[in-house]
Amino acid sequence: MKIRLGVPKGSLQESTLQLLARAGLSVYTDGRSYFAKTNDVEIECMLIRAQEMARYVEHGALDAGLTGRDWVQESGLEVLAVADLVYAKQSRGKVRWVLAVPEDSVWQSPEDLANCTIATELVGVSKKYFEQRSIPVRVEFSWGATEVKPPTLADAIVEVTETGSSLRANRLRILDTVLESNTQLIANKTSWVDAEKRQKIENLALMLRGALDAEGRVGLMLNVRRENLESVLGVLPALQKPTIATLSDAEWVAVNTVIEESTAWKVIPQLKLAKAEGIVEYPLNKVVM
Repeated sequence: MKIRLGVPKGSLQESTLQLLARAGLSVYTDGRSYFAKTNDVEIECMLIRAQEMARYVEHGALDAGLTGRDWVQESGLEVLAVADLVYAKQSRGKVRWVLAVPEDSVWQSPEDLANCTIATELVGVSKKYFEQRSIPVRVEFSWGATEVKPPTLADAIVEVTETGSSLRANRLRILDTVLESNTQLIANKTSWVDAEKRQKIENLALMLRGALDAEGRVGLMLNVRRENLESVLGVLPALQKPTIATLSDAEWVAVNTVIEESTAWKVIPQLKLAKAEGIVEYPLNKVVM
């Protein structure tokens, strides 16, 4: 049994390869090839543009793939959404496709753009957005560098943004959010029916979610006398409930938990004041709920 996994080539490639590695799947790429081996003999990868991923998954050339929900929606193809994986090129967050116009334009709402020209890569979704609002516009496909087109080549654009910095740099102002999107693990319907392939894809989803959930968190281990346990537990912002284990000395217990890394700076001194000892902070690769 072998599954072929599509990895998005382009802006999401590096962050996706890093996520796969944190999940435990190392992908060995070659700049001259679109095929890649992994450290799992049952998984091979193919580098495909995110815009095309749904097509090859639906056709069965790929058993599963990682791509944006935006491109799945744009394609209109029948694929299974296995897992939402919220990460992007620069951050662990969602991206937005926004309607933007020049800063100094008179337009203040989408309705003001009636009979205007809109440039975008996300043509189908954008057309639907304006049709639902009964706003007559011309939506034209943009081959890239969309931010530079207003006002000469288009009146407005629908463009993806993560931080908004590129829009600001090109003196553009956001009027509305057309679509919010995140990365998804999608699967071919026939592959999903195959019990072995489905289990492998589900395991991949589990490990990818675990790697994402571990980001920004650390583990804490400490020892404390039973008489001081309640005060220590009062300090800990536990993920669920901390693990408490008896030590060889019955007067002492070991406490193990997970906290947000950003809180460790304040929490560890408070634990010391609560008479915890042997406090150890350690990094996490995966947190599986």
